[in-house]
Amino acid sequence: MVEEMNYNAFPKFLILLLIIFLSVDLKAQISAPGASGSDKTQYPVFTETDSIFIFCVQEPGVSEGSLRATTTFSETKTFLWEKYNLSSSAFEFYFSESTSSSNSEISNLGEGCYRVTITQGGNTQIYRAWILNNWFTATAGIENSTCDGFSLVSEHETGELKYYDLSTNAEILLNKQVKVQWIAGSDIVATIADFNVTEPPTKNTDYTFRVYDQYGCQGTALVNYESIVTKASFTIDNAQGEAPLTVTFSNTSENGTAGAYEWFFFRDLDEIKKESEGSSAPVDSIMIVAYDDGPVYTYEASGTYMVKLVSKKISSGITCVDTFYLEDYIKADTSFISVPNVFTPNGDGTNDLFVVKFWSMQSVRIDIFNRWGKRIHYWESGDIRGFTQTWTQTVWDGRLMGGRYASPGVYFYKVSGLGRDGAKRHKDGFFHLFRGKD
Repeated sequence: MVEEMNYNAFPKFLILLLIIFLSVDLKAQISAPGASGSDKTQYPVFTETDSIFIFCVQEPGVSEGSLRATTTFSETKTFLWEKYNLSSSAFEFYFSESTSSSNSEISNLGEGCYRVTITQGGNTQIYRAWILNNWFTATAGIENSTCDGFSLVSEHETGELKYYDLSTNAEILLNKQVKVQWIAGSDIVATIADFNVTEPPTKNTDYTFRVYDQYGCQGTALVNYESIVTKASFTIDNAQGEAPLTVTFSNTSENGTAGAYEWFFFRDLDEIKKESEGSSAPVDSIMIVAYDDGPVYTYEASGTYMVKLVSKKISSGITCVDTFYLEDYIKADTSFISVPNVFTPNGDGTNDLFVVKFWSMQSVRIDIFNRWGKRIHYWESGDIRGFTQTWTQTVWDGRLMGGRYASPGVYFYKVSGLGRDGAKRHKDGFFHLFRGKD
């Protein structure tokens, strides 16, 4: 048997507390407009959990926090805002208003715990929230700038984020999880406070030092690196062909000082190898040095050639140098002569001319003879140049002196000359002249 409870036995103040407790709705809404981050309390003794709202401020002591209480109560209700006093361990009046609006907002708040009590008739809603101000300061600089690199250095300060156990006033710290970054443009180049840059950029570059935490607050510092380094590079327009081979060099170096470029044109690779065989003495491999920003060079002789560019950046008190070698060799081809064995000067537009072809030749002599050994044509050149493809020489059109057509039959040629590879070229033989049309 259960004994009926006698409420008259309870003291009146306990009954009043019980009525208030039963009418409290702990599911009321509270938010913090403008907060950068949030967390939850972890009181060691106090059993309830409150929201923590973090605001990013420029310096300690700034009051920028705001809180908004939202209720489901309709019609007119009262919002009573209080702030916790750490000295008295009690909530004290901060602001109050009666309104038909569903929310109430307070702003320009300093750090601390705030409580709002919303009442309408016998209904009550109560909730609390902490406001914490979060700040960072940062400075950055560049040290030890040399041709090989420089150092990005930084310093930063930040305040602690702390709240208190409402039952004991024990201090509790939030772990902000502070991190740092160095940023260049959109690229993160380092995640440590001090960083050594070993490949300096060739352009003046802004570096941003950023210190930040998990709550979205940060401090930044900007530093400009004035480049003192250069990066050598070039392209060419004609890597291979018959000699004489004219090559245009396009200087694509970065941040070099105009007029301070050095181009090293090396001798033929095979010539260097041959000269160094069986000799312990150093071989001078440089053919010529040029000091143009973008030279044009003609390789007179056949061979395989390398080119090196030295780019310089001349700054106050320091000169930085970078070297670039051509990725592949420049090749001026060896010489040859080609003579056809058939000749059909019949006016059909095909093979109507007797044409001798030759490649990378310095001098050529061509003689044409009839079958009785009489020379009927002669051509000679001692300095062949000025072409970009195989040189062709129209030796004969099939007419004899006086305009008369030569008879069909066998004719003889003799070609001799000196190639730009140093080789003496000789070619002789016969060819057939046909008149009939197919």
